[in-house]
Amino acid sequence: MRMMPRVKICCISSVAEAEVAIRHGADALGLVSAMPSGPGPISDELIAAIAATVPPPIATFLLTSLIDADAIIEQQRRCAANTLQLVDAVPIDAYAKLRRALPGIRIVQVIHVLGEQSVREANEVEPHVDAVLLDSGNPHLAAKQLGGTGRVHDWAHSKRIVDGCGKPVFLAGGLRTTNVRDAIDSVQPFGVDLCSSVRTDGRLDEDKLAAFFAALAPSLAPSEMKQPA
Repeated sequence: MRMMPRVKICCISSVAEAEVAIRHGADALGLVSAMPSGPGPISDELIAAIAATVPPPIATFLLTSLIDADAIIEQQRRCAANTLQLVDAVPIDAYAKLRRALPGIRIVQVIHVLGEQSVREANEVEPHVDAVLLDSGNPHLAAKQLGGTGRVHDWAHSKRIVDGCGKPVFLAGGLRTTNVRDAIDSVQPFGVDLCSSVRTDGRLDEDKLAAFFAALAPSLAPSEMKQPA
């Protein structure tokens, strides 16, 4: 049976937004700390305040652009999210240091899908992380793009990563009601991640959230939908 993918709503900016996202069915919330570019960054203090209100089993993802393990550890301890989303490449030995210092904290590595090299990067990090998240940024620019671009990348590369990865894979990058079913059918990710497509003037839009979740459900065949008791 094909399960409906997990849904992560990113760029959460307040306790009220967290409550709205959870009420509509979000499995995870993205809390964006300081970034070189892109939407949604909030202070570490606000991240901690939001994370403290989120009930289990909802995951709280701290998006960090830091690459030094000690700095990441200090930030996670300030923010107290239960998942680290590393949006930039970190040294391979950083993963073991994070594991030792932050037992029980999940690690998700972002791979920015730019071509064949992205498949190799995913293969290299897979043994060290709990999940991989595929996005449409470009860390090679002078001002790094580490997410939140609203662009769709080449899903053929994403599908290769999903097929070869032994860990859950989230798909991000330009997902909206009009393309999410195609994305799921093409890539078959464990989860999907979105931000701008469910916002209006930067604010989480309940109508857009409802439409997105409605668009997700038909990705299951009628026989796979949950039947009433």
